[in-house]
Amino acid sequence: MTGTGSVGPVAAPVLRKRRIRSPLLRRVIPRIAIAILTLLLASIIIFAVLRLIPGDPAAVLAGADGSAAARQAIRQELGLDRSPFVEYFSWLGHTVTGDLGRSYVIGGSVGDLVSSAAANTAMLAGTATLLAVLIALAASLSAVLWPHRVVTTLVNGFSALSIAIPTFVTGVVLVQIFAVLLPWLPAGGTPRDGFGADPWVSVQYLFLPALCLALPVASALTRFLLEGLRTELAKPYILSARAMGVTHRRSVLVGALRNAVPDTIAVLGIQVGQLIGSSILVEAIFAWPGLGQLLGQGISARDYPVVQAALLISVGAFIIAQTVTELVQLALDPTLRNRS
Repeated sequence: MTGTGSVGPVAAPVLRKRRIRSPLLRRVIPRIAIAILTLLLASIIIFAVLRLIPGDPAAVLAGADGSAAARQAIRQELGLDRSPFVEYFSWLGHTVTGDLGRSYVIGGSVGDLVSSAAANTAMLAGTATLLAVLIALAASLSAVLWPHRVVTTLVNGFSALSIAIPTFVTGVVLVQIFAVLLPWLPAGGTPRDGFGADPWVSVQYLFLPALCLALPVASALTRFLLEGLRTELAKPYILSARAMGVTHRRSVLVGALRNAVPDTIAVLGIQVGQLIGSSILVEAIFAWPGLGQLLGQGISARDYPVVQAALLISVGAFIIAQTVTELVQLALDPTLRNRS
């Protein structure tokens, strides 16, 4: 009994030293591990689903008049005659090292094709996210700072219409208004000399597709941020501040907004996934050469390396966005990271 009692007080501090003391770090490490495992699982699903889709890249390359022997020779050349397990781990190993292979049908290095398309999609998605945040902030703060019936009706109407109308309908309407009826902006495509040549021309080409992507996200953010602001304004600390003479504007901008932002950031992370998915339609409407357009070309041509890489990068972008927003939410909200 004496020996056991003497070990307890000595061993306890040693065990405590091995624990991760930072509450934030204790929550960061599991989230990063989950993100890696999710990406690995996504790679398996992408690889398996593509093999289940009817169609054969060898038949596409051999042509309609290609013989069975020609198709078999193409399969051997592309490595499609191997077992699925060998083919998957070969693809995964090359992907980890940055070698995405070569395109079967489109032609060229998959890495070059995907990097160029991903840069265009990232520019479009980043601009759309910025527009969505600005629109949501302007709409939510307007409804709270000036709680008149007209302002509230306009904000609620905007939220309802932006969610109810599909993205492809919004895109067509924007093109008809701002590119056909009022020829202020180009209907689609990218600047002929690239985005770096003339910033004003680049903004003109980027604005319509980014706005089309941003509207549904802005609507969701407006609903959550507005509800969060109204909830915070009804809490005792705001009511006490107002009783002490703090103005309504200061209570909203300094107190309520700061406490409503963390939950809204979590919603933004979820909406990024919707934004990435919607970009396929938007890129088709506005002829934007991004991942969505490349993915459509790869699927129609049964170009496995291109489709696998495009899908994996899209899923990876969504996972990274989710993880980053969770970590930002933890950093902004002490009550979350201090929970056991």
